[in-house]
Amino acid sequence: MSKTSIGLEENIAGVLTYLLGFITGIIFLLIEKENKSVRFNAAQSIVVFGGLSILNTIVSMVPVLGGVISSLIGLVSLVLWFYLIYMTYTGNLVRLPVACEYADKIIAKDV
Repeated sequence: MSKTSIGLEENIAGVLTYLLGFITGIIFLLIEKENKSVRFNAAQSIVVFGGLSILNTIVSMVPVLGGVISSLIGLVSLVLWFYLIYMTYTGNLVRLPVACEYADKIIAKDV
C-alpha cells in the first residue's frame, strides 16, 4: 500500500473516510489532495451516508410505517458500513451503483 499526502497508508485512510459516515468523508475530502482512491472513498462516503441520513430523517417523520422503514434503513446502513470498511481495508475499491457516479463528479472538482 502506498502512503497518502497526509502520511497514512492508503487503506487506513480509506477506512477512516467511512468511520463516522459522511462527517469523516467531508474531513478527508478536504485534507487529502493527492490520493485519488482516498478522495473517491471520501466522496462516496458523503454521498452514501449523507443520503441515507437524509432519507432516514424524512422517513422517520412518516406516521405508522416510518419507524419500521427507518429501522430497515438503519440496518442497511450498518451492513453497508461494515462492508465498505472491510473491503477498503483489504485494498479493494468498491464502486457502489449510482453513488459512484456522484462521487466521481465530486472528486472531479477542485476542493
